Amino acid sequence: MAGTFVTGTGTEVGKTVVAAAIARTLAASGRTVAVFKPAVTGLEEEGEPDHELLRRAAGSHQTDAEISPYRFDPPASPHLAAELAGAEIDPERLREAARAAAAGADDIVCEGVGGLLVPLSHGYLVRDLALDLGLPIVVVASPGLGTVNHTLLTVEAARSAGLEVASVVLTPWPADPTPVERSNRETIAALGELRIETLPRLDLRDPGSWPAIRPPRPPRR
Repeated sequence: MAGTFVTGTGTEVGKTVVAAAIARTLAASGRTVAVFKPAVTGLEEEGEPDHELLRRAAGSHQTDAEISPYRFDPPASPHLAAELAGAEIDPERLREAARAAAAGADDIVCEGVGGLLVPLSHGYLVRDLALDLGLPIVVVASPGLGTVNHTLLTVEAARSAGLEVASVVLTPWPADPTPVERSNRETIAALGELRIETLPRLDLRDPGSWPAIRPPRPPRR
């Protein structure tokens, strides 16, 4: 399986936007791109759902179920949203769905839910799915105060499990970053020994205006 697994330091840090930007970059280069998200929650909220933005960015013709096998209305952790719906997320179904999506594409861009240690079901974390799929990790983080700790904790949690962290993306990166934001970028790069990329706030209505963002190289074997 060739592709990328996008995670973040928490919820609402821009994971879907970064995953969409990576998918768009790959598609614009002529690659066939599949997108995948194990569970989408918060469908009752206004706005374009995550799986729809991912599909649009990739130029994919996947169905909702092929992109995200589990979709729930409440904005909650996947295991709780499933419980409220009287369901349970099956890890094997997630693995099979991701592999099926990847089989028809040059690359797959998977986006996690919340942070790396969020439970998809009791005893099965987002990190476990990333391990099962064997994809390099891109960590998404905000550029402001507090991000050094949150980002390095996420990187450490990924590496301790045997995941390869390919890069960190700080977003939304301002046109005129403050000294704190510039320092955060340099500090995370140095302490984490990481490639740091930045992504400005995007006009989600116009993928053609998005800057390219480098997908990670295949993991070392």
